[in-house]
Amino acid sequence: MNGTNRGPQDLIKLTHDKLSADAVSDAVLCPSCGAVSMFIGTTRNSFEGKKVIQLEYEAYVSMAESELKKIFKSIREKWSTVQHICVHHRLGVVPVSEASVIIGISSPHRTESLEAVQYCINALKSTVPIWKKEIYEMDVKTNSGILQTCAEVCR
Repeated sequence: MNGTNRGPQDLIKLTHDKLSADAVSDAVLCPSCGAVSMFIGTTRNSFEGKKVIQLEYEAYVSMAESELKKIFKSIREKWSTVQHICVHHRLGVVPVSEASVIIGISSPHRTESLEAVQYCINALKSTVPIWKKEIYEMDVKTNSGILQTCAEVCR
């Protein structure tokens, strides 16, 4: 939207495509806002000492969208100066270092948008029906003593 004058926008995208921080940032730009705060959640290469190969996400899409709209409503009640809210969440396979979720929120001042972004990611993780499957690499010795690599699937 590139900063054009428009009323408050609530934008949701659940997609199997690679996410773009620029697209989210552009979506929440606003001439009356001096702050665009963002959160980018990426797939890290390890968790609890295990090597992560990739993450896989599934969602109940219609319910996820409904829950995100509830979060947006709550944000607007708590931080009335928030202008635009945008959440893009990737579904399917997300390789290491790629974004799983990007949240962007604009407001006239930084405090409101920073607090709203933190609230949004915490609420999303606790209430939105998007499930993450972690795929790990682990070393296993066979009976013959040959070292093999296999994937361990953990939910």
